[in-house]
Amino acid sequence: MSVKIAPSILAADFADFGREVKAVEAQGADWIHVDVMDGHFVPNLTFGPPMAKALRPHVTTFMDVHLMIAPVDAFIDAFADAGADMLTSHIEAGPHVHRTMQATKAAGMKAGLALNPGTSVEAVTPLLDIVDMVLVMTVNPGFGGQKFLHHQLAQIRRLKELIGDREILIQVDGGIDPTTAPLVTAAGADVLVAGSSIFRDGSADAPEPYGAAITALRDAASTGI
Repeated sequence: MSVKIAPSILAADFADFGREVKAVEAQGADWIHVDVMDGHFVPNLTFGPPMAKALRPHVTTFMDVHLMIAPVDAFIDAFADAGADMLTSHIEAGPHVHRTMQATKAAGMKAGLALNPGTSVEAVTPLLDIVDMVLVMTVNPGFGGQKFLHHQLAQIRRLKELIGDREILIQVDGGIDPTTAPLVTAAGADVLVAGSSIFRDGSADAPEPYGAAITALRDAASTGI
């Protein structure tokens, strides 16, 4: 399976999200990654279900919503109504994460489980038969543009072993660029989230740099497969 590239709109032009989504999809994005932060679970505040719902008509690929919030369960139905295809919640966000995964799937979405750098990947073991994806954070969540944490490569490799032959995707988020992309795919990553490395140049009116960045990421990632 070829690696999927999921641009994070957190790095896009906030005043032009609709056209930014269309532009980056036209330039080769596989998924659109939506980072939701609450200023409590992480030290930043972004947006909630209304923004996701406003984005949905512009997304023709796959809307991948990453919740960096606590608690989660009260918002599951709202993000389902907003049109999320995948809803990823942090294992650290509450004491009943299995119930959160069940509720996510019952709402009609794929269920993702995210791990912060300080959480052992072994913690996902009891949940591997219910999740569709595990997201390994390669920075501390909250802000874009951080440096990649290389010690997380061991976590990705161990997660790949734990998954075995299950059909579970491994997503990696944080500091992903053409230098780190082959490292994470060699370790076992299937989906790469990238923000600043894609949206750093270009715009909705001049999107060609988005395509060049996506191609560079995809080509670099393929050398690690």
